[in-house]
Amino acid sequence: MESQVRGGTRWKRFAVVMVPSVAATAAIGVALAQGALAASFSVSGQSFKVSADRLDGTGFSQYGAIDSGYTLDGNKTAHPVAVSAFKNATITNMCQSVVTPDIPLLGSVSLVLKAGGGDTPVEADNLYIDVEDLEANATFRGIDIGVAAKDATKGPGLKSGEAANPYGFAQQADSATLTKVRQTAWATTAGTFKLSGLKMSVATADKECY
Repeated sequence: MESQVRGGTRWKRFAVVMVPSVAATAAIGVALAQGALAASFSVSGQSFKVSADRLDGTGFSQYGAIDSGYTLDGNKTAHPVAVSAFKNATITNMCQSVVTPDIPLLGSVSLVLKAGGGDTPVEADNLYIDVEDLEANATFRGIDIGVAAKDATKGPGLKSGEAANPYGFAQQADSATLTKVRQTAWATTAGTFKLSGLKMSVATADKECY
């Protein structure tokens, strides 16, 4: 079975994110580019943007959850998200950006990370993305809609320690392809994240992927 969706698919929240905080070091980026380093990043109190020309993933599942944390001024916060999970994924021409506002003496500071822009795409396994908004063209193969989250066995399973209802609504597919991806996310976790052609920059301005 193949299902194809085009346009602003806000309820089908996909794609790949790897955005550390503005304080991330170049050494971490180099280690990720060389592979074999587990990646688990979230920006406390901030969402971040991601764009990609194409994402090809196998072993897909998606379910609802609640992300909790703290705002930049130390207050507790919670965000409803759709968790998109892939056993394996490749991403072409990926860009991620996060803007930290109101830094004393500097104003806004932006971190922009780009990878997979050449012949070798970004690669990830056991990937989880906590997303609040997405626009993309999407094709699903072998899709099941309306299964319980605990029964979505095509993907890597429910993320450990996450606030998710195992009996809540979920969907899954053997594979998925997304193009023209634009999304906003709160967190991402991956077993391994390999960034080919990594380029990371920090600027004292509002600079985002889209």
